[in-house]
Amino acid sequence: QLQLVESGGGLVQPGGSLRLSCAASGFTLDRYAIGWFRQAPGKEREGVSCISFSGEGTPYARSVQGRFAISRDNAKNTVYLQMNNLKPEDTAVYYCAADSSGLGCAGTFDYWGQGTQVTVSS
Repeated sequence: QLQLVESGGGLVQPGGSLRLSCAASGFTLDRYAIGWFRQAPGKEREGVSCISFSGEGTPYARSVQGRFAISRDNAKNTVYLQMNNLKPEDTAVYYCAADSSGLGCAGTFDYWGQGTQVTVSS
C-alpha cells in the first residue's frame, strides 16, 4: 500500500523551531511532487509548501514565506518541513500529500498522511 506518515509535531513556544518529516512507503518520492498542508480547527485546509520532483520548493501560503522551508532526502524517501519563528497562528494539524497526476505542485495530491499536530503556545 502507498503510505505517507508524518512525524515531528508537538508543542513549541512562539519563535521556536520544529522540523516535520513525511516518510513514504510503498513508493519512492523522487518522482512525485510532495506538498505540506495544514488545517486548524474550524478552518479550511491550507496549502503550506510544495516540493517538486526536481527538488525545487514552492511556497503556497504567504504567511510562511521566509519562515518555513521544504526539502527532500530521496535516499531516505522522506520530505521535511523546517518551521522557524513559529507563531501561534501556525497551530494546526499538518499533513503531507503526494501528487500522482504528473502536474507537479499544481496537481491534485491524492495520497495523504494521517497528520501531525503542531501547537505553538507559551
